[in-house]
Parts: sequence; structure tokens; C-alpha cells
Amino acid sequence: MTTFDKREEGFERKFAHDEELRFKANARRNKLLGLWAAEKMGLSGSAADAYSKEVVVADFEEAGDDDVLRKVSKDFKAKGVGQSDPQIRQTMDALMRQAIEQIKAGI
Repeated sequence: MTTFDKREEGFERKFAHDEELRFKANARRNKLLGLWAAEKMGLSGSAADAYSKEVVVADFEEAGDDDVLRKVSKDFKAKGVGQSDPQIRQTMDALMRQAIEQIKAGI
């Protein structure tokens, strides 16, 4: 194996590792978002856990975060929770930072 091949293999491993971390952070952010949204809607305990799982699953509908935003926004409107899409997006961004920190800390 040449030095170039070893280097290329290293880049491929790093890319795969980074993608795995991105997936984990996104899933964790969605779970945290679901728990936050559940609290806003007055859900607790197993109902809050079930709702957070729904939010995680909603992310598999399409690429990007719009599917998650739509779900939470629709559910908030149905429950009369006063949160705008920009406010939800801001919370999503803050929770992504929290999720990344948790993963880096091994939590």
C-alpha cells in the first residue's frame, strides 16, 4: 500500500466517523427537542418520551430539518402553544450545540 493509499484510507475513515457523529448529534438534538416540545404541550413521563421518539422518527421523512420543524410547529398549533417557527428553529440550534457537547463529553 502506498503512502497515498494510506492517506486516502485515513480520509475515508475520518469522513465516516464525522458522518456517524453528525447522525448521532442530530438524533440526540431531535430527542431533546421532542422533550422540550412535550413539556411545552403539558406532556410528561412516558407521554413525553413517546413524543420525543415521534420527533426523532419525523426526521427520516426528508433530508434537512424542515420535517422536524413542521411536525413540532403543527403539534404546537394543535395544542395552542405560542411558539413561532423562528423560535422553534432557534431552540433547535441551541439544542444541537447541547447535543454535540454531550456527545463529546460521552454523556
